[in-house]
Parts: sequence; structure tokens; C-alpha cells
Amino acid sequence: MSRENAKIKRMKLIEFLERNRKSEGYLLKRTLGKMFLSICRALLLFGLCFLILQPLLNKLTVSFMAEKDLYDATVISIPRNFTTSNYKLVSELIKFPKALFTTAGISFAIAMVQITACTLVGYGFARYKFPLKNFWFLCVMLVIIVPPQTIMSSLYLHFRFFDVFGFFRTMKGEPLNLLNSVTPYFMLVGTCMGLKSGLYIFMIRQYFRGVPKELEEAAYVDGCGRFRTFIKIMLPDAKPILTSCFLFSYVWQWTDSFYSNLFLRKLTLLPSGLRSIAERLNDYVKRTQGEGNLPTIAYQQCLIATGMLMCIAPLLLLYIIAQKGFVESLSQTGIKM
Repeated sequence: MSRENAKIKRMKLIEFLERNRKSEGYLLKRTLGKMFLSICRALLLFGLCFLILQPLLNKLTVSFMAEKDLYDATVISIPRNFTTSNYKLVSELIKFPKALFTTAGISFAIAMVQITACTLVGYGFARYKFPLKNFWFLCVMLVIIVPPQTIMSSLYLHFRFFDVFGFFRTMKGEPLNLLNSVTPYFMLVGTCMGLKSGLYIFMIRQYFRGVPKELEEAAYVDGCGRFRTFIKIMLPDAKPILTSCFLFSYVWQWTDSFYSNLFLRKLTLLPSGLRSIAERLNDYVKRTQGEGNLPTIAYQQCLIATGMLMCIAPLLLLYIIAQKGFVESLSQTGIKM
């Protein structure tokens, strides 16, 4: 078998040299040029991947280091005293199991409501004509452009003194206080004013604009109404873009700190737990080692890095599970757009 392979390779080499001779060296130059471009492309991709992954790998190695390794100049990337105590301590400080399930449940519920509302609005912009359509779509673009921090004071006052045409003030004598509850969050995403809602509306609108109108017309001829056509014909075809938008929404809700600080302060969430690791570590050290002892800044940063890894690990697992559908949705969305 090896002799046959060697004979085949020799024949291919002789054929290549003969073709190169007939082309006056052009074939060899083109082959070497392709090889050079492939090597440059590989080096470029390796450099970009290294820039992205290197900080994450640093945090991963630090998370397994004992505290004395942090001050050892000879320890750079590989821990000398390997330990998992950092993960146990962070899990205790941020109440990781409870925070994990609470964050996952809220992110899933909000993402579902947000994508449902954005799908209806995006489909309406793509398929129907109504007064001031361009103006309302301009408002959608403003939702994308204007950062939510600019309306933070308005949101706080609106939901702190929530009222509908003076109804609650008349019935109860004062407006409702909806802060520190999930209700304002659901109201925002249900009215397409949540985090990145404008972006999802734009993506879904672009997708539906690329779907042939003949599909709807054929459904109308077969006796389907508008709602049934949307449910039976358009939604199944829109699974790729809906998958993309749902994953984006879920991940952004998972790592969101703006709306969590504004509305969900009383809930045990992973982002809020990460922000309070240093404070909770100080209390833990004082409680276990005495009032005069405080953790070092290096050890605080080590635990914060460990907490960040614990926070993003479920998202990485989600991406691995949904990778096929996510990549397929992005590729099909690009073709439709």
C-alpha cells in the first residue's frame, strides 16, 4: 500500500511539473501564492483568537491558584499550589446555586416575552402599511441608538410613582411603587422598550422582508386568515432568526446590570453577586479571622475572576448546545437580508 501511495504521489508530482513547464512557471507561482495566503490567514486567525482567549485563560489559571501563588514571582500561568477552594468560597459568597436558578429563570422569561413582542412588531413593519410607518420605524432606530442610561431617571420616577390616568391615586390615595419587582421589567420588554429590543425588531423586520409574499398569498387563497398565516406559515420559516434573537436576548439579560440595579435589587442574581464579592469577602474575613484582618486586593481580584468564570460557564454551555442552530440562523439571516 505504501509503495502504491508513493507511486501515486510521484505521478502527481511529475504531472504538476509538466503542467508548470507548459504554463512557463505560472502554476508554481500561483500554488506558492495560495500557500502563502493560507499561512498568513492562519497566523491572523491565531492572533485574533489569542487576543480574545488570552484574558480568559489568565483568569482560568488564576482561579485555581492558592493565595500564596498570587505573590510568587515565579508563578506565571501554571499554579504551583493547585486548589479549588476559590470556587467553593465564591459559591458561598454569592449564593451561587440560588443566584444561578434565579438568573436563568428571569432571563428565560424576559427573553421569551421580549422576542414574542419584537416578532409581532417586526412582522408588522415588514408586511403591513399603516400611518406614519416611517416615523415609527425611526423611533425603533432611536431605541437602538439612545443608551438606556439617558432615560434612567425617567424610568425610576415613572415606576416609583406609577399611575394610569390617576386611577391608582384615586383608588388608593397614592400611586403604586413598582420598584424592586419584576413587573416593570416585563412591562418594558412587553412594549418593546427592553434591552436591545430595537435591534431585535430590526433583525426580524429584515428577515420577513426577504420572505416571498407569494407564500402569504397562497395561504390566503387556501383560506387562512392573517393570524393563522402568521402562525402556520411565517413563524416556522422564521425559526433561524428567532433562535438568534432569543440567544442574544438571553445572554444580554443574563449579564445585564443596568435594569437589574434599577428593578431587581432584592433578587439574588449573578451580576449583582459579582459586584458585591469584594464587600462580602471583607465581611467573611472579619467574621472568620477577626476585625483587624482584611483580604488583599490581589486575593479580591482572584475571587472576582473566579466569579466571572462561574457566571459565564452556563452561557458557554448554552452556546455549545445551541451552536448548530445559532450558526445556521446567522447564515440564513445573512442570505435573507
